[in-house]
Amino acid sequence: MILTVTAGKGGVGKTTVAYNLAAELDAVAVDADLGMADLPPARGPDLHDVLAGRAAPVEAVSDDGPVSVLPCGRSLAGLRGADPAELVDVVRTVAREYGRVVVDAPAGMHSDAGVALLTGDAALLVTRPTRPALAGALRTRELAREVDTPLARVVLNRADRLADHGRLASTLGAPVTALPESERLAAAQRAGQPVASVAPDSTASERFARLARAVETALC
Repeated sequence: MILTVTAGKGGVGKTTVAYNLAAELDAVAVDADLGMADLPPARGPDLHDVLAGRAAPVEAVSDDGPVSVLPCGRSLAGLRGADPAELVDVVRTVAREYGRVVVDAPAGMHSDAGVALLTGDAALLVTRPTRPALAGALRTRELAREVDTPLARVVLNRADRLADHGRLASTLGAPVTALPESERLAAAQRAGQPVASVAPDSTASERFARLARAVETALC
């Protein structure tokens, strides 16, 4: 199973959702945001090295933390040497070895975002209840359709309640899950931990568990 987590614009909590969902699904989180890596780094080779042919995909997966991660490098030199066209094969190789992969895609409409969407069996679209974020989400939904990656779920992040649930689901073409603002989630993210590890009884942890079950159901 390969799930690509995407967003129409930055700052909506895409990486937070990808990391916590990977924890719930016992999946490898792949940081495919080649220019703005945000998942926890690790020692050893990274995705830049893999895409430049300097390391094998499975060799670059770090199992040292609470979530297995294929991190991305943060240097411009590493970015220049990477070939994004290799990403699909890299992710599929990791999926064959580990079974489940959650890809943290670049936000927006850059070509790298399209390649990351191509890797997925399905996509999860993260947005916020603001006009710019929803406009970006609509554009990303169209990009997913262009590359023929089905949309499994929409996450409305930092939303205390889900207004117009049916209308938003109809507009974006997938069921919607609302994630409320959560200081416990924010603190866990700052510590590089999934919220289930540090606050398992929190509302945020429960919502991610529910989201993981919904994704599994959609992809079965």
